[in-house]
Amino acid sequence: MAYLRGLGVYLPIPRMTSSEIAGASGLPEWVVREKLGIYQKPVPGPEDHPARMGGWAAQQALDEANLEAVCVDVVIGITDEHKDYPVWTSAPLMAQMVGAHRAWCFDLNQKCATFVTALAVAEGLFASRPEVQHILIAGGYRNGDLIDYTDEAVRFMFDLAAGGGAAVLSRQGPGLKLLSSQLKTDPSLANAVRVPVGGTVAPLNPCNLEQYKLRVVEPEHMKSRLEQVSMPGFMEVINGALRQAGYTAADLDYLALLHMKPSAHKAVLDGLGLLEERSIYLADYGHLGQIDPILSIQLAKESGLIGPGSLLALAAAGVGYHWGAAVLRWEEAEGPWS
Repeated sequence: MAYLRGLGVYLPIPRMTSSEIAGASGLPEWVVREKLGIYQKPVPGPEDHPARMGGWAAQQALDEANLEAVCVDVVIGITDEHKDYPVWTSAPLMAQMVGAHRAWCFDLNQKCATFVTALAVAEGLFASRPEVQHILIAGGYRNGDLIDYTDEAVRFMFDLAAGGGAAVLSRQGPGLKLLSSQLKTDPSLANAVRVPVGGTVAPLNPCNLEQYKLRVVEPEHMKSRLEQVSMPGFMEVINGALRQAGYTAADLDYLALLHMKPSAHKAVLDGLGLLEERSIYLADYGHLGQIDPILSIQLAKESGLIGPGSLLALAAAGVGYHWGAAVLRWEEAEGPWS
């Protein structure tokens, strides 16, 4: 069994507004707000590096779980590849920041579906290693650095923002009990989105530094393929996770979705037969990658949309192309989740 006992979110103070995105991209502001669904988004300050943001969020999660860092057995880093340093793992630094000196650490990366994937990995660790009692999942995100606002092909990524998120999972409750998870990959889109330079194919050099941005390799192919597979992918993982847990979409009290354009967000809810008030649209936060589900749960908790007994689903998708969903139930008990 795995229980999510504590959450933490760190958001930088600076914000990029819809008008600033419009100015940088040449789009009308109403398109940024209404079509892309971005009112504002956090952007990094001078000290807001991904692993450090993850470490600050991790301390919040430990505090909410009322757990000493020395009790953590495993730290799973979910920091994306664009991080403090290249060719480097972020989990050991975050363990150092909070004092989890007993933990063994590793990084995990499935782009924006990484947190859901980490939940599945944590569940497997609890099942296979009886000595593991507490797992810290933490990471940061600032892929917004890699956006060229003059590139129309990456318009769907204008929402990329900055922040950190963390979750404490324990073998014992109270908390959000992890009931099931489901993952899916469409490898036909493996090369759809990437930074074209800086790897072994095209090593970074003084002449290609300006190309170190996220690019869509074949925009028309990606658009046509996603039209075929994006919504079915969401439905497959969400409904699959619900079936594994013994529920249907009609039983859901809340759906934590990553930020996407408003029409896509509504299409997911409509596909599940859910009212819009069963989810929070992240127009004031943009897209924090794998951190979005953590932020969404925290906002739902703070606003009273979920409480003891609530059934939640998390759903995310990441370029590569990956989908993931998890189902959790808030078990009534004394503690921070009571």
